[in-house]
Amino acid sequence: MPVTHFRALASVPLLLALAFPVAAQDTRPFTDDAGRTVEIPVEPLRIVSLQDLAITVPLLELGVTPVGSHGRTTAEGEPFIRSSDVLTGVDFDNSEIRFVGNLPADVEAIAALEPDLILTTPWQTAPLEQLDAIAPTIVLDDSERGDLGMHDALAEITGTQDRLAVLKARYEGQIAQIQRLVDTANVSVNVIQGVNGEVLSWHTYGALGKVLRDAGFAFPDRVEAIAEGQFERMSAEALPELDADFVFVTYRTDTLETPIDAVKYLEEVMPGFCDFLHACRENQMIIVPREEASASSYYGLGVLSYMVISHISGRDFVAKAD
Repeated sequence: MPVTHFRALASVPLLLALAFPVAAQDTRPFTDDAGRTVEIPVEPLRIVSLQDLAITVPLLELGVTPVGSHGRTTAEGEPFIRSSDVLTGVDFDNSEIRFVGNLPADVEAIAALEPDLILTTPWQTAPLEQLDAIAPTIVLDDSERGDLGMHDALAEITGTQDRLAVLKARYEGQIAQIQRLVDTANVSVNVIQGVNGEVLSWHTYGALGKVLRDAGFAFPDRVEAIAEGQFERMSAEALPELDADFVFVTYRTDTLETPIDAVKYLEEVMPGFCDFLHACRENQMIIVPREEASASSYYGLGVLSYMVISHISGRDFVAKAD
């Protein structure tokens, strides 16, 4: 074992976990998003995921159940995989997936699961050299790949490309249905959120933004000026520039928020904000759960596609004046 591995192990008691190596497996090289070429199992059997939203949920959608996962904890200290209960139906309490901590993940808990592959992101702060000492570790950058781009990498790693092709075909059908029912090019939309007295808007807001852009809806010029993959924080004066025929606002269900909270946060940006938004004045502001709206999930894309159809198709609405 290289000297660097002994140094990594010195800070964490992993020797016992590493004393029982997994059986020899066929391997292949994989170049990760950190530019590292890693020898990984051709057919990984014991995967540990160190990002619940970006890795665990996509794995589950691809039909792959990791042996361990990063997660969050409730106020009572109960661990959960963010969004997974509503997107996949799988969580720690009804599966064999073991909780390995949040940020940083618990390196000892990871080692105890004897993984043959660890998947992490730049967001995760568990030391990479310690993870490498346990098992081959791949860094996947969801901020660069985009929300649904993670599925492509994970399908390649796990050999589930056929399953991904089915998910993509279903989504293409959902987008085609929106386009058949709505003249999307002539309907403007946007997604905003009140945070700490500022209004946030994204070039493309997660899964919801992907559905809206793939379907061909128009966006305000102020939003088109935001760099792809980025968002901007703005003051209340920007509200009219963020207005559209339909404006979507989100709230966090994993922290037990409700639509009332979404409205409250916008009131903190501008008391009486509704008077300054055409969509709100005309009852065309749509408030939706953030778990589905922002998730890296093909199930989420489907839910959002039908939500868009149900709210916009066949409806008489008041178009925002140019």
